[in-house]
Amino acid sequence: MCFVKVLKMTYLIAVLSDRIQAEEAYTALEKAGIPLNKVAIAGRGYKTADELGLLDPMKQAKKRARFMAYWLIPFGFFGGYVFNLITGLHNLDWAGDPGNHIVGGILGAIGGAMGSVFIGGGVGWAMDTGSDTVPYRDYLAANKYLVLVEDVAGLGDRAVSILRQQSPETLQSYTS
Repeated sequence: MCFVKVLKMTYLIAVLSDRIQAEEAYTALEKAGIPLNKVAIAGRGYKTADELGLLDPMKQAKKRARFMAYWLIPFGFFGGYVFNLITGLHNLDWAGDPGNHIVGGILGAIGGAMGSVFIGGGVGWAMDTGSDTVPYRDYLAANKYLVLVEDVAGLGDRAVSILRQQSPETLQSYTS
């Protein structure tokens, strides 16, 4: 069973309150002819959110901050150096012209690092990252179970009616 994120995939996800409901839903999907390699259960004793490819917003924020730092820090250094060169600011008289330009570059690099943390990662740490997977991780943390159906060739349409009979807490689609 491959639920690893490769390209854009659509899943139908039902949140069920206990293990018995999840197993009943799985069995009902099997009886309806849905291929079992397109169905998975997540929860205690089954797959985890990471195994299913549900993104962790904290990991994504750190990854985004690190990516932005690779280009913002050198760009900040260059910008600070050029700004000091153009304006001719002499904040440190003992450093001379080259030293002041380098200090300007270092201050620009610090600004770039702050930008990568606050914008690249800070948004993900402090606010919603737009990731729809956060509630699913919360459901798993609350000892609920997820039944996922990979929506290939209209399987999701047949699975919706089957899963609604199990009276899930929520039933929605997720595109990775």
